[in-house]
Amino acid sequence: MLTNQYMSKRRIFLIIGLFIFVLTSFRITWIKFHSTPDHPQAKNGIIDLQDWEFNSEQTISLDGEWEFYPNQFLPPNSDHYQSTALDKHLVSIPNNWNKTISDNVIISPQGFATYRLKILLPENKQRLYGIYVRDISTASKVFINGSLIAESGQPAKSASQYTGKLGPYSAIFQTERDQMEVIIHVANYETTYTGGIPKSIKFGTEPAISKEANSSRSMQMIVCVILLLHGMYALGLYIIGKQQKELIYFSLLLVFAIFSILVDEDRILFSWLPIDIKWSLKLMYLSFAGVLFFMLAFIASAFSLKSRIIQVFLTLYSILGVVILFIPFPYMMFIGPITMLLNFMTYLLMFILLIHIIRKGDSDAIFILLSNTGNFVNILWGIAINANLIKIPYYPYDFIIAIMVFTFFLFKRHIQIFNQNREQTKILQKADKMRDEFLANTSHELRNPLHSVINIAQSILDDKTDFLTNKNRRNLELLIKVGRRMTYTLNDLLDITHLKEKNIHLHKESISIHAIASGVFDMIRFMTEGKNIHLHLDIPVDFPKVIADENRLIQILFNLLHNAVKYTNEGTITLYGDYNEKIAIFYIRDTGIGIDTETQKKIFDPYIQENASMTSIGGGIGLGLSICKQLVELHGGELNVDSSPGQGSVFSFTLLLAESPTIEKAAQSEVAASISINKVLPKVKESELIDPPLLAISSDEPKAKIFVVDDDPVNLIVLNNILSSEYDITTTTSGKDALIHINKGEWDLIISDVMMPHISGYELTQTLRKQFSISELPILLLTARGQVEDVYTAFSMGANDYVVKPVEALELKSRVKALIDLKRAVKDQLGMEAAWLQAQIQPHFLFNTLNTIAALSEIDSERMVILLEEFGNYLRRSFAIDNTRTVIPIKDELALTRSYLFIEKERFRERLQVEWEVDEQLSLKIPPLSIQPIVENAVRHGVLKRPNGGTICIQITDHLTFFKIAIVDDGVGMSQSKVADILNGQRNKLSGIGLTNTIRRLKQLNGEGLQIISAPNQGTTVSFHIPKL
Repeated sequence: MLTNQYMSKRRIFLIIGLFIFVLTSFRITWIKFHSTPDHPQAKNGIIDLQDWEFNSEQTISLDGEWEFYPNQFLPPNSDHYQSTALDKHLVSIPNNWNKTISDNVIISPQGFATYRLKILLPENKQRLYGIYVRDISTASKVFINGSLIAESGQPAKSASQYTGKLGPYSAIFQTERDQMEVIIHVANYETTYTGGIPKSIKFGTEPAISKEANSSRSMQMIVCVILLLHGMYALGLYIIGKQQKELIYFSLLLVFAIFSILVDEDRILFSWLPIDIKWSLKLMYLSFAGVLFFMLAFIASAFSLKSRIIQVFLTLYSILGVVILFIPFPYMMFIGPITMLLNFMTYLLMFILLIHIIRKGDSDAIFILLSNTGNFVNILWGIAINANLIKIPYYPYDFIIAIMVFTFFLFKRHIQIFNQNREQTKILQKADKMRDEFLANTSHELRNPLHSVINIAQSILDDKTDFLTNKNRRNLELLIKVGRRMTYTLNDLLDITHLKEKNIHLHKESISIHAIASGVFDMIRFMTEGKNIHLHLDIPVDFPKVIADENRLIQILFNLLHNAVKYTNEGTITLYGDYNEKIAIFYIRDTGIGIDTETQKKIFDPYIQENASMTSIGGGIGLGLSICKQLVELHGGELNVDSSPGQGSVFSFTLLLAESPTIEKAAQSEVAASISINKVLPKVKESELIDPPLLAISSDEPKAKIFVVDDDPVNLIVLNNILSSEYDITTTTSGKDALIHINKGEWDLIISDVMMPHISGYELTQTLRKQFSISELPILLLTARGQVEDVYTAFSMGANDYVVKPVEALELKSRVKALIDLKRAVKDQLGMEAAWLQAQIQPHFLFNTLNTIAALSEIDSERMVILLEEFGNYLRRSFAIDNTRTVIPIKDELALTRSYLFIEKERFRERLQVEWEVDEQLSLKIPPLSIQPIVENAVRHGVLKRPNGGTICIQITDHLTFFKIAIVDDGVGMSQSKVADILNGQRNKLSGIGLTNTIRRLKQLNGEGLQIISAPNQGTTVSFHIPKL
């Protein structure tokens, strides 16, 4: 994290120098405060303290010349010393015994010996004294005036009886003598580089000794606690933060630092645990190495360094750690120098790296540099103390200051990260808002082109004249399916934006959940195509009404059911409910893939998806469930999920029950929510509201007949008031009753609500379409929503149009009028077509037929009678009222065609030959006047145009999904341009009105017209298909 502050080398070294000066000043102050006043030194094994004033604050060091008896454990008896000639030497304390012998006498570091010192005390003063031994290598016993007062380990003349132990110890004793003899037995059979008494032995009054021993130990414990607290908060930051590795490294660094304190100086750890000298030394070296290892790792991680030399040093420390653990103890003497050399090189490397980092602009690295400087200075002072160049109590402040500076770096880094996160949060919030705005705007912009794409694809798919392969047809269907799914996504994006901006206002009313659920189930069924899924609605019709916004309740149910369909490949999806005094709870249970516990925690968050790879429908963008949850909460309810992987899921939500489920209260809210009119409605009797009859409002003038179906009696009365002045209105509250009454009469329009119990408006429309075509009986649906899924379901079920509630009276009247005008226009068109086809019987055809009859009356009266009969049959069938129907039995059409051909054959005799390839048992229906006009065109413009005439063949062949009807002639044929003109509906003298209208009616009925194959002088084949029902 660069602070972009350039710092020169001079400034860096100046800061380091000032820091060392401050640390040194503190250290010198500590030394002066704890320094012992000048006091007598031991000479020739005697220290004279007769004139010394002892107090409770200060101790003195028993430094100077002690009597030394190598390789001897002499009894603690002064008489023995005086009467026996012994191998006595004078040695300087503190020091290692292998460095104290002169006159070419060499003592090995391993062995045993006796130290003796005589202390002269003030006269006639009885008091408690104490002695504090900081370090003796490596086992010792202390005798005062012949009595054992303290010991550490078990010194012995042989290694087998010896037990070593490191660490300071003290003892308190009382003496009444004016002089005191101190005898110390020392043995060492473990360390190979030191032995004897390397540090001063303190002497003083009992309070002074206790204070010095306890203060040193307490100070070390305080430092350990401080380090432990810092390590804990660093670990806490790692856990709750971004899991930065440097925090873990810092925590581990402090752990090893704590160990280095506990195993060095007063060796506190060894007083708690029974650790031998071998492992105490190993732990000390490991702790020192661990501190620098994790310090180096911290720097590499905190400043993102990829230096190869850092990896080399980390590897060396790792190797060193392994060697320390497994090297035999006699070789440990080599580890100390190696460790010191590696530590020195590491500090040098860290100084170079940190200075380079600071020079590059990251001035925060100065804190780590100062921390390392503090540690290094502390090490230098430690070397001086261990070399007995300086004698002071344990000094903690270099180490504490170094850690505080280190911690300051972490705090500053944490504050910088916090501020950066706050700024990034603001940026992300702004970006989130911009994203929502962008998505909302994009959704608006994409809707129109997306609908255009869907419509174009649908038109290509529906165009029967275009030849599409099965593969291309499947691709188009997939394109339309994906486009509709994208429309749902666009709608979700708009809704989530409105929810965030709190722009959604609920129009709560008393609603029948069964009616809503029934309609939503019809909407969702098309999504189950290709899946073995059974939808089960288990909410009774008499389930208590709930308080909700109808539009939003439909959206909630649709999204939850849609989600269930997405993640259920086969099985059952069930909607059921329960209720208590005030609350209704509804459950959507599926047998799908289920949801794991981790996903359940965040499934209702925006843009969170379940496993989209486990469903063929896809995962969307994860907004549906979030929208559901927010909408349910806006209703005052809760949305929850209970699921297990592989066990399906159960989504549940709650709604408030209607406080007063009476019709009167429901009516007040539903009138406002369903219909919006600009006039005051007449009063409605209470009896009409409670038990509405079938209202048949007639008029003296002929009016279009409209049948209205709605389970809400108030809506029926409102619709009646709006439409009854112009139309004859009949109403009912039941879809079942509607089916009965519609089948009993002739209606110009059906208006139906979508959400109704028992039979929804979708199901009613689907049922009616099995009997009536779109032009025969228009249907207008009233829906609470205008979403794409509602519109698609409405039109796929066969509705002509829809109106979204709440509706305006003017809009409703306009749509009703348009549909009724459509119905009447289609009816008029059919009559016109019949008239056109009747006009096809041209006068010259009548005159020629009558002349033929007159001629036959003179030469063959029997043929005349047959001709008259066929001519009458032809005229009767040409003007039959059945010709205005959409389809008629094929036998009627063939009878008309036979009569026409019989007449023409009588006229032209051998010039006209007719062949019939027709199964007389066929039972199918075709448009009226569809074969005869084609045959007539083939006779007049094909066969008879040849001097010798020709043959006409009428063929009807049975195929898998359709019947093919073909009229084949061997006449003069026609060019491709003329064929194109006929198929494009351009009339000419070859096609006439009959053929043109036949093409148009076939397209209207089957989606495709005629197929014509012809060439000049090659004859003509005209065919069309009749789909099988």
